[in-house]
Formats: sequence, structure tokens, C-alpha cells
Amino acid sequence: MNKVALITGGSGGIGRAISIKLAEEGYDVVINYHSDYEKALEVKKVCEEYNVKVMLYKCNISKFEEVEIMFKEVVKEMGRVDVLVNNSGITRDTLILRMSEEDFDKVIDVNLKGCFNCIKNVSRIMMKQKSGVIINISSVVGLSGNIGQVNYAASKAGILGITKSVARELVSLNVRCNAIAPGFIETEMTETLSDEVKKQILNDIPMKRYGLAKDVANVVSFLAGEDSSYITGQVISVDGGMNI
Repeated sequence: MNKVALITGGSGGIGRAISIKLAEEGYDVVINYHSDYEKALEVKKVCEEYNVKVMLYKCNISKFEEVEIMFKEVVKEMGRVDVLVNNSGITRDTLILRMSEEDFDKVIDVNLKGCFNCIKNVSRIMMKQKSGVIINISSVVGLSGNIGQVNYAASKAGILGITKSVARELVSLNVRCNAIAPGFIETEMTETLSDEVKKQILNDIPMKRYGLAKDVANVVSFLAGEDSSYITGQVISVDGGMNI
């Protein structure tokens, strides 16, 4: 019987790479998405090429009731949840003097509260199983901060606090919780940045190249598997050396 992995925001960018990588590794995959069904369906078809079971589930992870229903439906359909990857995230970038309360709240609701909502619900499942792995996608911005990203940095720094606290709380139940802090990864989210900003970022990367979504997916695969069975409460930067 295959293990089951649920990836929030699993249809685009880093989430897409994670979904496909875990399917390639033999996991049955649950792809959570918010709005773009066609994109989610495309990822589902790619994952199914690895002869695994794939489930799509539309859910706004910032809404606790929707998340609660999602996990109940997933267990009903898939039987269990062995790996949760909290990948879903949004940005609303602007300087704090211009940032509206709505811009701040929206990013916190999706990135941070969404992470809480999913862990809260999956922890019950993993407790009954007496096993599980939780992997939270944070950001190098959560470690260092960034101009124009007070809301995003706060949400991603909060994820690190959640990771370490949950790791301590659930370790006795054989549940591990770790975080990944990606640096500048080429995705649709980063394509909106100007060439000038991209050039400036490149200058700050010791390896002098941008990361790829698969670089993050490879670390997710490692943290999900038995080779990392003695690792919990840790933050792994995937950033080409930005956080040295």
C-alpha cells in the first residue's frame, strides 16, 4: 500500500514540482488547489503516469471549516495521510507605509493561518496512525526579512515558529515536522519581478544562479522519507547560499 501525501497549492510552481516528485517516488498524491482546475488537472495527469492514485481537492486553506472537511474527505477516499506539505502561499508586496490592513491580513490568513489549519487537522490523523511527516515551505525572507514584504516575511517567519513548536509537541507520536526555506526560485510568482530586481537578487546569491522548483522538491522528498528519520524541528535553506 502506497503512502499518501497531501500538498497544498500543489498545482503550480514549487507545488507542482513537489506533487510530481512524490508521485515519482511512489506516493499516492492529493493535490490541493484554490481556483485553477485546469492547471491542477494537468498536474494530476502527469502524476498518474507513475501509476499512483491521485486526488484533486479544491479548498481555501485559510478557512478552517473547509480544511476540516478536506481532510475528512481525503481520509475517506485515500484511507490515510502520511505526508503533509504546507506549500500554499501568496504575496501582496508593497512598502509598509503603503500596505493596507487587507494586504497584511490576506497574506497572514493564507500563508500562516492556512498552515495552522492544515496541521491542526492532520495531527489528529497522524496521531491515530502513530506516524507522519509534516513539511512546511517557509522562505529565506522569513529568516532575513525583505523590503516591501513585511506581510510575507511575517507569515514565513511565523511558519518557522510553528514548525519548531509542532516538532516538539508531536515527536512522541512518531510525527516529524520540518521546514524548508527556499530562496529565489524560478516560478510564476517570481516572473512578475522586474529585470532590475532580478539582477539585484542574483548579485546576492553566492552560487550566482536562480533555484529551480525541483531543487525544493528534492529536499521535500528527502524529508518525507526514511533517510531523514532522525531529523525534526529543522529549517533547511534551499537558496544557493543566500542565508550563509
